[in-house]
Amino acid sequence: MGLQLDCGRHRLDLSYPRVMGVLNVTPDSFSDGGEYLEPTVAIRRALQMQAEGAAIIDVGGESTRPGATPVSVDEELERVIPVIEALSARLDVPVSIDTSKPEVMRAGVGAGAAMINDVRALRLPGALDAARDCAVPVCLMHMQGEPGSMQQAPAYADVVTEVLEFLYQRISECEAAGIPRDRLLLDPGFGFGKTLTHNLLLLAGLERLSEPGLPVLAGMSRKSMIAGVLGREDGERLSGSVAAAVLAASRGAHLLRVHDVQPTADALAIVRAVAEVAWGKYA
Repeated sequence: MGLQLDCGRHRLDLSYPRVMGVLNVTPDSFSDGGEYLEPTVAIRRALQMQAEGAAIIDVGGESTRPGATPVSVDEELERVIPVIEALSARLDVPVSIDTSKPEVMRAGVGAGAAMINDVRALRLPGALDAARDCAVPVCLMHMQGEPGSMQQAPAYADVVTEVLEFLYQRISECEAAGIPRDRLLLDPGFGFGKTLTHNLLLLAGLERLSEPGLPVLAGMSRKSMIAGVLGREDGERLSGSVAAAVLAASRGAHLLRVHDVQPTADALAIVRAVAEVAWGKYA
């Protein structure tokens, strides 16, 4: 049997590339801000993404786009908890809570979330302890700087090496805090403190992110790197986003975080079919 991630009552099969559906219950996310702020609409969208092939739904209540305004703990909880409670009772796939705040981690898992997805890689005070106590898988993402300023002047001598070194350091911190290694996933953080060239170099060198032996999550859906290559507005980035997801999967990504679930799931099904026939990779 391939890689299986323990998500409580769910087992997330990552033996072949899977789709994580994005559900932003925010008014200001870069792509879908305001569309799913109403809980009933958010729940309907999550059910649709499950039907389209999402293996997990990632619920976020605070935008981390460049220049985003932080929200309070109470406001974030008010946005995400009703949605997580409803989804955990209705979905056949696990729910992830996209947050950096330890209070939201604890409340989100208490409401039924089975994974924590943290763009700050558990660096806020109390986050390591919260993740350990919640006892669910955690995705550690690399970000240079903070959302408000991360795109002002990102700089690296070797972006792939530096991202990998950061993630190794966070793995060590997690293990020292009592978080088992088999609960960790890694995300290079496309678009978080990176130029277009940095993002393309990361995608080209994504196989190196598999060196720690942990599942790799890649999120490039509708991001500015797609526009940087194609020169397209946000609503015209579907084909580029799907192409990026396919490239990431071919370079070892286990989980693709996307807005457009069905086109991505279809494309990944082709990747899997070819890999099975040609190399027996996922057989």
